[in-house]
Amino acid sequence: MYTILLSILFGALVGASLRFTDVSSTVWAVVVGLLAAIAAFALASRLLGRRLARRMADLQSGMEATQKRLQAKIKSFEFRPVGSPQQMMRELEAEQGKALRAALEKTDTLEPFVGWIPLMGRQIATMRMQFHYQLKEFDKVDALLPKCVFLDPISASMRLAQMHRRKEPVAEIRKVFDALVRRFKYNQSVLPYSLMAWIYIQADDADAAHKLLLQACRDNEHDTLKRNRDKLANNRPREFSNAGLGDQWYALWLEQPKIKQRRVMPRMDGRPF
Repeated sequence: MYTILLSILFGALVGASLRFTDVSSTVWAVVVGLLAAIAAFALASRLLGRRLARRMADLQSGMEATQKRLQAKIKSFEFRPVGSPQQMMRELEAEQGKALRAALEKTDTLEPFVGWIPLMGRQIATMRMQFHYQLKEFDKVDALLPKCVFLDPISASMRLAQMHRRKEPVAEIRKVFDALVRRFKYNQSVLPYSLMAWIYIQADDADAAHKLLLQACRDNEHDTLKRNRDKLANNRPREFSNAGLGDQWYALWLEQPKIKQRRVMPRMDGRPF
């Protein structure tokens, strides 16, 4: 951590200069040196934080713009379909792929902050892991996972999904799930709980999924969790669905969303539009 080391060095120089020039006693020299080190660290962190925030905002704005375009295309297709839903999905994935690769390139601009900001290297690895996951480059995801920090429900869920994709035992997945979900506050663990319950359903263990969802509803407030809990309580595991989670669920690439086609009603005056 260069920031900490330089701040300590600056504080030591300030304290030493005060002591050896007989400006103050040893005690006051140590106190002033410590305060100088803290002030230097705070100033450096603020300046670095501002620069990092600008680069992160640039990266985020590009992804948000792409997401809006994709949502607009989906709504347009639902209202007035052109071609098949499969063709539409391929077009959406292609456009999203371009945006993700552009975002991956932009993560290189964050490299200069490694060593200056705590855990920056791991944060960059986590971002890259998420982009590769969205691109379905799961071999690269596996290579990055040991370097990641799982501080948000999406990255944590991607780790669990990868374990399921690699066909690891459900018991092992549950151990990792328990360790990850403890980090999240109330109403932040909807996606990990929903994923773990889905994994139990895939393993034909509806009882374990129901018990898990009982705890999930105590830790979160979400209609999808309640709906699935009630379906399992009524012995209807085939009606289990995480579709209510929307893009967050489908971003795990475990299920494909269904694009609805609306029937366009003709105008009463005989004209088609």
